[in-house]
Amino acid sequence: MTLIVQAVITGVLTGGVYALMAAGLTLIFGVMDIINVGQGALVILGAYLSYVLQVNFHVDLFVGLLVTMPLMFLIGIGIEAAFIRPLKRDRTMLSILVTFAIALVIEGILSLNFSTNFVQLHASYVDDTIQVGGFYLAYIYIYGFILSVVLLAGLYLVLYRTRFGYSVRASMQNRTAAELIGIDVERVSAITFGIGVALAAAGGMAYGATTAFSPNSHYDLISRLLSIIILGGMSSMRGAAIAAVAMLVIEDVTATLWSPVWASTVFFALLVLILVIRPQGLFGQLAVRKQ
Repeated sequence: MTLIVQAVITGVLTGGVYALMAAGLTLIFGVMDIINVGQGALVILGAYLSYVLQVNFHVDLFVGLLVTMPLMFLIGIGIEAAFIRPLKRDRTMLSILVTFAIALVIEGILSLNFSTNFVQLHASYVDDTIQVGGFYLAYIYIYGFILSVVLLAGLYLVLYRTRFGYSVRASMQNRTAAELIGIDVERVSAITFGIGVALAAAGGMAYGATTAFSPNSHYDLISRLLSIIILGGMSSMRGAAIAAVAMLVIEDVTATLWSPVWASTVFFALLVLILVIRPQGLFGQLAVRKQ
């Protein structure tokens, strides 16, 4: 019983980090109809930026976010302006090809500079543990979950308590109507893409502190993130958060009760079953938005 409780707690805490990474992907799709399959590579890039700051400049992982998140925000704006904005027709389909190409470029650059060996971020709170009941839990899982909650709460306040958030939500509902009422949709899209990439930087730090990673780790990561937003509903932030936690809890419990080999298989089997019943996901809508 203790092992099951430990699996559930670990799944919830880790799921919070995945919810943070998936939030950027969901936000970008909701506003821009862009499926950013390069989000996984951007997460890994964020992890390597934290690695560089830690190894070369001895900057604490969480303090380093004050550098990596603004930097990744600017990178996101640059990617949107150079590669996403020129897409005028068939944006959703073409965005898959464009962002996959971006992911390959990022992977190549990281491989040249860091090799393909696995690395992991380290700090005292990464290696230290706290006893909870009858098991031990690394502090980084708790800190990573708190970071995710704080950033997701901040994103919620931006979306629902600011004028910019009103513009974002209007663009998510109907881009054409948003333009007609005077919203600069291109500006909103650029900032939104930047925010999504900045969240990838934070998620990358937490991911890199709990999981060994290499330049090609983004393949497995993006498959998980896409599964999360599909299960939750493509434009639903709440759905992405719930689906992320559900995925990690299911995998951890399955690994504990059965075998780690079947952990992902059980989740994907449940995903297919749910999508057969609700093709739009848990919190998605079937209606297709017209631009």
